[in-house]
Amino acid sequence: METLLVWSLAIVLVLAGLLGLVVPALPGAPLLFAGLWLAAWIDDFMYVGWRTLVILGVLALLTYVVEFSATAFGAKRSGASNRAIIGAGLGALFGLFFGFVGVLIGPFLGAVIGELSARRGLQAATRAGIGATIGLALGVAAKLALAFSMLSIFAAARLF
Repeated sequence: METLLVWSLAIVLVLAGLLGLVVPALPGAPLLFAGLWLAAWIDDFMYVGWRTLVILGVLALLTYVVEFSATAFGAKRSGASNRAIIGAGLGALFGLFFGFVGVLIGPFLGAVIGELSARRGLQAATRAGIGATIGLALGVAAKLALAFSMLSIFAAARLF
């Protein structure tokens, strides 16, 4: 009975982690990693050892690199100035404090404000904001790809 409860907790953590990669209020990658670590612990690390857990940890950390760099990349690809790129990154960071809407609007507003501070026109600022938002969407897709890679690596280690 106790093992069933711990397995249930591991599954809840993994599902919450996957949700957290899309919903900004939840720390997705740490929850996903915690769920996978707990599942490995249940089996006394017999199937999933420290090497696999290190790989999973690195992939979890990469989700944060992807999250912040994708927004800046999207802005840069749209011809944004360095100020707009910095603004998009800061907007993404500050947007985290305002929930889902903040994460969507933060990079856009940050890029627009950064571009306007570089004395570019409203059209260029809007283009930079749209680029930052597209980068954010690509970042979410990349984070989900990393998450499913984590799940696949765990499953392969556990089953084979």
